[in-house]
Amino acid sequence: MNPSDLYKKKLITIPEAVGKLQSHQTLGLAMAASEPPGLMAELGKHKDRLDDVSVWICLPLGSYDFVLDPEMEGHFFIENWFYGNADRKVHSQGRESYIPNNLHQAASCKLYAANNKVNVFFGTATPPDERGFLSLSLGLVIEKQLIEMADLVILEINENLPWTLGDTQVHISEVDYVVENHAPLAQLPPTLPTDAEEAIGGYIAELIEDGSTLQLGIGGIPNAITPFLMKRKDLGIHTEMFTDGMVDLYNAGVITNRRKTLWKGKMVGAFALGTQKLYDFVNNNLGVEFQQGSVTNDPYVIGKNYRMISINTALQVDVIGQVCSQSIGYRHFSGTGGQLDTHRGAQLSENGRGIIALRSTAKNGTVSTIVPILSEGAEITVPSQDVDTIVTEYGIADLKGLNVRDRAEALIRISHPDFRDQIREETQRFGIVPRFKGGR
Repeated sequence: MNPSDLYKKKLITIPEAVGKLQSHQTLGLAMAASEPPGLMAELGKHKDRLDDVSVWICLPLGSYDFVLDPEMEGHFFIENWFYGNADRKVHSQGRESYIPNNLHQAASCKLYAANNKVNVFFGTATPPDERGFLSLSLGLVIEKQLIEMADLVILEINENLPWTLGDTQVHISEVDYVVENHAPLAQLPPTLPTDAEEAIGGYIAELIEDGSTLQLGIGGIPNAITPFLMKRKDLGIHTEMFTDGMVDLYNAGVITNRRKTLWKGKMVGAFALGTQKLYDFVNNNLGVEFQQGSVTNDPYVIGKNYRMISINTALQVDVIGQVCSQSIGYRHFSGTGGQLDTHRGAQLSENGRGIIALRSTAKNGTVSTIVPILSEGAEITVPSQDVDTIVTEYGIADLKGLNVRDRAEALIRISHPDFRDQIREETQRFGIVPRFKGGR
């Protein structure tokens, strides 16, 4: 059967597709901008015939009844490995729980917990080419692994998706069913950096030399770095997430990927999340390659890059150097994602550096983010023994190889001036550092 006829044979409606899902099954969903909005919007309409469906999800961008509606209790339970705003609300209702993991092992982690069984996978893809190949487009973190493992694979075809290159191709013969939904793509506009974030961006830029390979996380701080790098030369990208800022640096001639160790001449990442500018950039771009998250985020792969710089953000850091990026006390906030992967990988790299950046205060300047001890219940994202460089708007703290007393000194120096005496006093009172240099 030729590919066109095979595609037509497998084409069904969205309600028919969701009708294939049965009670007590595990459903895996593509993540972020690759999520299938038509299939996900339909799920909640089937609650009366479905019980105890486990839905494995990450960073959902849309608002869906099967997640948000309290009446879904008992019908769908959400297992999420990176929370968004809606997930934090649902978590408190007991209908959702976080899966601790590292991104490069995310799919295998879940498959292990589910006895190597994901019953159904819903994802997105471009329309097929004349040979029957589809592109998984904007996401390759876990999607291809789940396609290979799932008993039933249903892809939502969207002609608005860019055709991306690398390991993204899947043949129509590998898919059980397709549905069509040519919906606008989910977009994440860059946030304008605050004054503090711009100061942090300036300090981080000082640590990035010509020829470095970068991993940039998400948010205002990574966005703030871009303007400070416009005079750098021959930067490369090896990242989990492609962002709009990378497009700006590429168009300015700053990113050339010429001095990369791996995939020389190409930007490499696992998924893209940004605006239409980014999606147009990655479309059929021979200089951009998508690889599975198990590859891009393997610390030992990352570590093969020369002068690899990992830049991630945090919520809180204590004077020992423990980093919390995923919870506010007991309240789970986001997830580990690829932070520990890329941080460790950068430190395995020759002349590499793992940078953790954070604003010095939170809650409108009323709370210090650098503290004597992490808040009760805080989840440790990067252990103290892995910490390298911490940056706030007040400077840079190089912690690698320092004892706890010297770490505390370095971190207090880059904390907000309003809190420095308090941090020092509490650090001594708790006995973490009984006495600072000079007997203070």
